[in-house]
This record gives sequence, structure tokens and C-alpha cells, in this order.
Amino acid sequence: MPGPDADADADADAYDATPFVPERGGLDALRKAAARCEGCPLFREATQTVFGKGRRSARVVLLGEQPGDQEDRRGEPFVGPAGHLLMRACSEAEIDPAETYVTNAVKHFKFVLSEERGKRRIHKPPTLRELAACRPWLSAELRLVEPELIVALGATAGKALYGSGFRVTQARGAVLDPPDELQALDAKGVVATIHPAAVLRAGENREEVYAGLVSDLRVAAAALSRS
Repeated sequence: MPGPDADADADADAYDATPFVPERGGLDALRKAAARCEGCPLFREATQTVFGKGRRSARVVLLGEQPGDQEDRRGEPFVGPAGHLLMRACSEAEIDPAETYVTNAVKHFKFVLSEERGKRRIHKPPTLRELAACRPWLSAELRLVEPELIVALGATAGKALYGSGFRVTQARGAVLDPPDELQALDAKGVVATIHPAAVLRAGENREEVYAGLVSDLRVAAAALSRS
């Protein structure tokens, strides 16, 4: 059975996690509430909600797209190969991984089953409706963590913050003004870059693509050093 497709659901306009987000409490309260979220159909096929992880006082939020297969099974973000690569890139760029909070724009794994690949669960990008439905969780996380900087990892993360017109190829490697909703957080801004999974898919160009990721993260590190 393939994973759910939000665009095919007749109730897509009603997707919204807001009723599941508690009005008060810290990150632990959010995490517990998110485990019961049914704000869009993705919860039906996913193993579990994969909420953000990190310190309440983290200086940087690393924002990805959605959990992958390993994250869905383990219930933690960025624990697969892409996550390990991201932490290595952060260290190389002189961003302390211990000073980061990692999360995703969408908290459930969206996938299709591939018959050609032994019925493996293959990642499928979330739709704009699913991004919008899950946005209340991300907004609540950012309000509590109050990061100095957000790193948007890939196009979907950027669209979650800035809307459908966002293009990571045009915006990467610079400190962008935070979106209107986040102005009150007093964050320095957003640095966009590629998702670390893009490095793993780069084949013979992997070293070059990885170097570009590190270069973008160094822009974020430099912004933090000016605080």
C-alpha cells in the first residue's frame, strides 16, 4: 500500500494541527501532544510522530523537510546517514552540534512503497497543504527555543518559512531576514542551504556538494559570532 497523498484527500482544506497544539507548557509538553497529532492524513501510515530534539537554549535551529525511514522507526530527527553528515558539516563549519535544535517542517514520514526495490519505503515530498497543516508545531517550537539563527535545509524547509515562491538555489549562502511571523523572536535571520541528503545523492560530485554545504554553514557560524 502506498503512503498517503494529501492532494487526493477530499478534506485537504481542513488540514490543520492547531487543535492539537497545547496553549502552554514547554518542549516536553509539545512533544507529548504532537505524538497524538492527527492534523493531516500523514499520521495514518507513519510509525510515529518525529518531534524536534535539542536544548531549549539552543542558538541554532536546523530545519529539515520531514523524517526519513530511520527517523520514523526510531522517533528522532536526523539520526540516519544524512543526520550524521549534517553534524559533521556543522562541526567543520564551527557550529557546535550541542548548540543546535534539530527538527523538521513536517513531523510524519511521507512515503510510497517501491515494488521494484523490495517494498522499501521511499520518501515522497510533502505538499504545501501538509506544510501548512504542520506549521503550528514549528511555530510553537521556534517560540520556545528562540534561536539566534535558523538554518533551512533544502527547498521544502525554505517553503515552510517563506512560502511556495522560495528557491533555495537563489537564496542559499546568505543571511535572510526572518519571515514576518518570526520577527518577534529577534532572531538574526535565516540561512538557507541544501539538505544533507543531497550530498549523499551527489555521486561523483559528493565532495564538491559537501563543500558547498559547509560553506553555507560557515555563513551561519559567522552570523552567530557577531552576537
